[in-house]
Amino acid sequence: MDFALTADQESIRDAVGKLCARFDKNYWLEIDRSGEFPETFFRAMADDGWLGICIPPEFGGAGLGITEAAIMMRTVAESGGGMTAASAIHVNVFGLNPVVVFGSEEQKARMLPPILRGDVKACFAVTEPTTGLNTTQLKTMAVRDGDDYVVNGQKVWISTAKVAEKILILVRTTPLDQVRKPTEGLSLFYTDLDRAAVTVHEIEKMGRKAIDSNELFIEDWRIPAADLIGEEGKGFHYILHGMNPERILLASESVGIGTLALNAATQYAKERIVFNRPIGQNQAIQHPLAQNWMELEAAWLMAMSAAWRYDNDMECGAAANAAKYMGAEAGHSACLQAVMTHGGFGYAKEYHVERYLREVMIPRIAPISPQLILCYIAERVLGLPKSY
Repeated sequence: MDFALTADQESIRDAVGKLCARFDKNYWLEIDRSGEFPETFFRAMADDGWLGICIPPEFGGAGLGITEAAIMMRTVAESGGGMTAASAIHVNVFGLNPVVVFGSEEQKARMLPPILRGDVKACFAVTEPTTGLNTTQLKTMAVRDGDDYVVNGQKVWISTAKVAEKILILVRTTPLDQVRKPTEGLSLFYTDLDRAAVTVHEIEKMGRKAIDSNELFIEDWRIPAADLIGEEGKGFHYILHGMNPERILLASESVGIGTLALNAATQYAKERIVFNRPIGQNQAIQHPLAQNWMELEAAWLMAMSAAWRYDNDMECGAAANAAKYMGAEAGHSACLQAVMTHGGFGYAKEYHVERYLREVMIPRIAPISPQLILCYIAERVLGLPKSY
């Protein structure tokens, strides 16, 4: 058992860190104020080839694993960009995994190179206003009509839909009352986001202003049948191959932003003098920060374990969910403590930590709530009866 990063993994961490150093905290502060998509950062990551870290070499990618992607995404979040920086490239990094696994050779050759070059941005559309996390109850319908599917319905909380040219979307192709199991009859498409048929309405939110979140209103949207991924009706199975990597990457990003906040709080505690002594000399300041460090380290080990299991084709559902839970909780605790360590200045934007606290709420809530993860572990690991 070896807990050390390989030389190649250390090189990834160092190279990504060096690139991210070009975008300092003030860059991200201004992005947060303006709400503009961080195009310069996105372009830099694409130009250096990082968006293709998990895409097979035959399509221009690096062909590396989720472990390497997790190391990269932690580094991105920890660099100062937090969840804004991570979310700017998040879907490009993991989102097309179902295409890699289940797409035809023609689809891979057509769909993967543009995404890894950063020629296009993609969004991922599953959640709907009336179904939430109950994915099998999706109501957005796609009906076959010749060489197209005609889609009508709604999606909600779709990140980057304002700037995306492409969309990976899960819809129902067989009505729920006509399938044997609720997981059947759902189909996955990767296609152009046709703004003539899809109205994108931005949702104003608490944090991560530069990465838009949206509700989509879909009316008679024609999607070519050639953009159906895999077989019709098996889309739910396909997106599971994206869900575990997403949980692992979110865990890593949570550890990254938590470590970013912890480092800021630690530095401030060394420098801030009150009652003629640095506040970091006080155990009431020391102990919570020490606890944050331990929690973040534990969450990182869980994320690495889950990534290792995924990369070695082992069952990783429990590990991926546990990593996401632990990362989000540890990251939130560290960001909250960073604000409290700064006292009144923690509430000021110029010290950055209030932004970290606003942004770290995202991995706590999405794409699955902590309560449903606890249910998953209780049922699938401990064998307790289903509670819902």
